[in-house]
Amino acid sequence: MSDMDDPPGEPAPGTAIPGLPREQERQWALFAHLSALLGFIIPFGNVIGPLVIWQIKKADMPFVDEQGKEALNFQITVTVAALVSILLMLLFIGFLLLPLVAIAALVLTVIAAVKANGGEHYRYPLTWRPIT
Repeated sequence: MSDMDDPPGEPAPGTAIPGLPREQERQWALFAHLSALLGFIIPFGNVIGPLVIWQIKKADMPFVDEQGKEALNFQITVTVAALVSILLMLLFIGFLLLPLVAIAALVLTVIAAVKANGGEHYRYPLTWRPIT
């Protein structure tokens, strides 16, 4: 197979695209965001998943360092919002807020994963960032 077989304007498979993180970094950033979905199965899995991936890959992959911190900060924010919603169940407001927090967390996590996989430096909206 020669360079003539590749479509014009597309790099050969396995070559880095200038300005974008490497494919492996993008894939691990995707995992960092999607690992938060463990929170729907395991208590506090939404924080543990991104934390583990970030800790393992942050030294080797700058893009995963950035996106892992972003995912972790967002999941900390989601956890705080969920806990506040649970407390507000005493006033019945929490019964409306908790499902909204869960839906927003799911939608924003999937959006972040797709953007990170595309190499975009995604920032979650309305996020408290205790980890810098």
